[in-house]
Amino acid sequence: MALEIIAIGEALVEVMRTRVDDPLDRASEFVGPFPSGAPAIFADQAARLGHKVGFIGAVGDDDFGTCLLDRLQADGLDVAHCPRVADRATGVAFVTYFSDGSRRFLYHIAHAAAGRMPDLDPAYFESVKFLHICGSSLSVSEHMRDSCYRAVDFTKAAGGRIAFDPNLRPELLGGEEALRRICGPVVEAAHVVLPSGEEAELLTGVRGADDACRALLDRGPEVIALKRGAEGCTIFTAGQKLDVPAFPVQAVDPTGAGDCFDAGFVVGLLEDLPLDQVGRLANASGALGATRKGPMEGAFPRAVVERFMKDQVTPDTT
Repeated sequence: MALEIIAIGEALVEVMRTRVDDPLDRASEFVGPFPSGAPAIFADQAARLGHKVGFIGAVGDDDFGTCLLDRLQADGLDVAHCPRVADRATGVAFVTYFSDGSRRFLYHIAHAAAGRMPDLDPAYFESVKFLHICGSSLSVSEHMRDSCYRAVDFTKAAGGRIAFDPNLRPELLGGEEALRRICGPVVEAAHVVLPSGEEAELLTGVRGADDACRALLDRGPEVIALKRGAEGCTIFTAGQKLDVPAFPVQAVDPTGAGDCFDAGFVVGLLEDLPLDQVGRLANASGALGATRKGPMEGAFPRAVVERFMKDQVTPDTT
């Protein structure tokens, strides 16, 4: 299968509290597992938007690994480079939501199968048009970080482009200075960076989201897609600033919505859509991503996304 898009990084399952404001430090009810992991969510949504997508990562040889691989394969992904690791469990994230909109995560990733990466084969990248990397993947382990750097080199050698979602975890990367050093090689190689305003400021040390995005352009990327949540997105290029309005929805679970946004944006660029239409596809994918419980459950097929863009009718979530 000639792949157009490859995502590399952590694959895990998410287990969440059934009630809001239910902390993780006491016995209570959970629901799950739900397939998750930022690059895996991106890959799943990109495949459901109609493109040939491969995922590079690792899962454990256990039921959670089966949960992940079954979902990705059912949605058409190539997982030939997402092996089962016999001596490590599949990565898990436990999460609870609070009424002020905040979330609390407990991760088991670095010492799980997610922290292991298969040996990369340059031939796997021969047809790739876009490689997607998340900052969270750069923070999991040095081994995964080095694998991401090598994947960048293989993609560039094949003539492909890099998409980077900072998805930053400063506390895991040793502070802002280390964060900029670790993310620097990917930022400078990227064609498109997809940050929040805070992430753009962290990456550049520049105050103000607009100025930080322009500073990112000076680092090498050709496009910056600033995620603005309920306000949509703003797209920056060397000669243009374009605001693209959001699609309003009733949010059920925001986890994964940004990864679905990324997938819509990368697919739009891959299809050479006008930038305003790229932003609309990304905003619609991201909005729908928040309408179902479970980080990957809001990844909808292309026909559903396009109908939502036309009619703004949210798919049945029952």
